[in-house]
Amino acid sequence: MKLYLFLFLTALAYSIDKPNFVIIYTDDQGYGDLSCFGGTHVDTPRIDQMATEGARLTNFYMAAAVCTPSRAALMTGTYPHRIGMTPILLSGSERGLNPSEITIPELLQEQGYKTGMFGKWHLGDQPEFLPTRQGFQEFFGLPYSHDVHPYNKVYDPKSKNFNFPPLPLLEHETVIESEPDADYLTQRFTERAVKFIKENKDNPFFLYVPHPMPHVPVHASPEFMKGVSPETLKKLEAEDGNIDYETRRDLFRQCVREIDWSVGRILDTLKESGIDENTVVIFSTDNGPVVGNAGPLKGAKGSYYEGGLRVPTVIRWPGTIPAGKDNHELMTAMDLLPTFAKLAGASVPTDRTIDGQDIMPVLLHQEQSPHEAFFYFFGSRLMAVRSGQWKLHITEQKITKKTVNGKEKVVRAFTPGVYALYNLESDIGETTNLAADHPEIVARLQGYADAFQEDLKKNSRPVGKAKDPKPLILE
Repeated sequence: MKLYLFLFLTALAYSIDKPNFVIIYTDDQGYGDLSCFGGTHVDTPRIDQMATEGARLTNFYMAAAVCTPSRAALMTGTYPHRIGMTPILLSGSERGLNPSEITIPELLQEQGYKTGMFGKWHLGDQPEFLPTRQGFQEFFGLPYSHDVHPYNKVYDPKSKNFNFPPLPLLEHETVIESEPDADYLTQRFTERAVKFIKENKDNPFFLYVPHPMPHVPVHASPEFMKGVSPETLKKLEAEDGNIDYETRRDLFRQCVREIDWSVGRILDTLKESGIDENTVVIFSTDNGPVVGNAGPLKGAKGSYYEGGLRVPTVIRWPGTIPAGKDNHELMTAMDLLPTFAKLAGASVPTDRTIDGQDIMPVLLHQEQSPHEAFFYFFGSRLMAVRSGQWKLHITEQKITKKTVNGKEKVVRAFTPGVYALYNLESDIGETTNLAADHPEIVARLQGYADAFQEDLKKNSRPVGKAKDPKPLILE
């Protein structure tokens, strides 16, 4: 009875004093890339402190294992495959988040929230797709990843470049810089976030800080370069415009340390502004690692194994979310839209399918996950499904390489119906296939997958398409 009374009074408090929301979101940071998640190759004292004062979410998932679809799901509370946002968007793409979609900032704006975003967007670079058209009143940042620039050689090392235009930095919808110094991006976005908090401390706000790092090429500002070897520094000095991706991998520890500094600056500003206890802060990342590591998980960025979609996540709300308690229930980035909406007094859209669920009961007193099943995709292909501790791989992927016209290409072959069943509670690394021992569990999870595929056919929405897409350039 006391617990329910506490929850009732807490819910009443929400309606009286709307909480602020802060999402700090990194790029390509693995499950093992925080000290509080077991990483010894990184230093994250402020995020560790955040976990001590809040909760580690150990079964928190993104809805995709790459940038664009992951961010689309976060903003809309919807699987990206339902809204056509599965490809990774590049410069001048005709595709983008459909303006008809309803985003977190749009819902919160209707409830009187100020909304600001400082960092990487990656949901379309044409005017109708920019953050300012999707609910953000303030935007300072990049339209896509910071490696989308003329010197990109990652995708095809034999070509001189990927024919991208100079990387644009935007203020609202205007390109204000061309090829900004990436060493200072974390610092610049952090300072704008701090300024936003100070200016809006007297009214409810939603702050979204999606850092471009530690996505390759890895960067850190000079004050965080302590510990870098003289050999690495010498190679970086010799870059001369052409980014040395491999050498920059050596900056991973410094890069993550600066991200940790950024978290500290934001948390300190909330305290100094007197709004710490009325602010929900979430730290997470868009998918698994490239340079870092996924800790005990199998797979990395782009993978439908756990290392691709399960990400290190910490939530902090002093005085409301119990401090220092790990939460092992399955939750997703899609859940933030309905959860924030309810806390802010907004209504979740009922004219469309929203896949996220309100997770406050899970966060407050560790009720069971509201998700009967969670689905893993590779591109637009359904690869696996999880329910409870069980994960069923319903498609097998085999990767081979072949040479075509003198160039080596990766060939992927997909075979449906090749089952692998893992117990994630006892086998977090997905090493022991138990499908033959549990045919009834295989059938149940396959049933979830089949039903979800049918639901996607009936309840999907069109992607946004620009009529005359053009690259964003400084004029």
